[in-house]
Amino acid sequence: MRYLAAACLALLSLTPAATAQSRAAFDVMESRGDLLGWEAVGRLDLPNGFCTGALIGRDLVLTAAHCVFDPVTGEPYPARGMTFRAGYHHGSAITERRVDRWAVPERYSELAADGTSSSGSAVATDVALLRLAQPVSSAEADPFRVHEMPAPGTRVSVVSYGRGREEVLSRQPDCEITRRYREDVLGFDCDVTFGSSGAPVFVREDNRLRILSVISSGNARGESYGPSLPALVSELRQRLNREDARPKVTTGARRITVGGGSREGIGARFIKP
Repeated sequence: MRYLAAACLALLSLTPAATAQSRAAFDVMESRGDLLGWEAVGRLDLPNGFCTGALIGRDLVLTAAHCVFDPVTGEPYPARGMTFRAGYHHGSAITERRVDRWAVPERYSELAADGTSSSGSAVATDVALLRLAQPVSSAEADPFRVHEMPAPGTRVSVVSYGRGREEVLSRQPDCEITRRYREDVLGFDCDVTFGSSGAPVFVREDNRLRILSVISSGNARGESYGPSLPALVSELRQRLNREDARPKVTTGARRITVGGGSREGIGARFIKP
């Protein structure tokens, strides 16, 4: 299970025919009208590239943890360098917000620091929760809810800004859960590429779409992986809500501590502008 960035050579080796076939499997939302109901999915623009994210609260965006770390240096991005563009479409967005701060599981931070962020343990914790500087109104976008882990074989869909279609939102409407790994990682037969990182994996419940997972990694064989969300999202939401856990960042944002203590015993890392 390698991260999308690590799958570069395999993805670049796709033939034109395979690329065309992959694109044909997506519903590309070419018009503004196609975005109806999907306004809460947006492009997360970063200092070095972009990912996909989705609102799960008026001021909370869900994405992958590896999106908030520089893939070259491994350093965490400052929150002020990130912008969430809900319903992004050919250079404009339904609304956009600066990121105020973010949190990822401490286990993921430890693995990233050790250089083992491509391990199965990292995929299981590859979740980030971003707090926006200002909330998004209900007139602009309605957040999605998070769903519990269903059984293998459940049909899912992925909505993302992928390479080659980064200016428009696109949806792979029909893929499925292929298997579980250790009860906290899901495998899908969804076709993903660069920019799909952090994309919401949707399942339909009572005719409503819920977010089951986020895209963490994938390969050229059309396989992708993502973590189970409920416990991680609950942990990160609590962290962001604790005013006494606001971060102290040293010069250059190279070392992050919570409440002035050591790294031991903290459940998430944060960046504050």
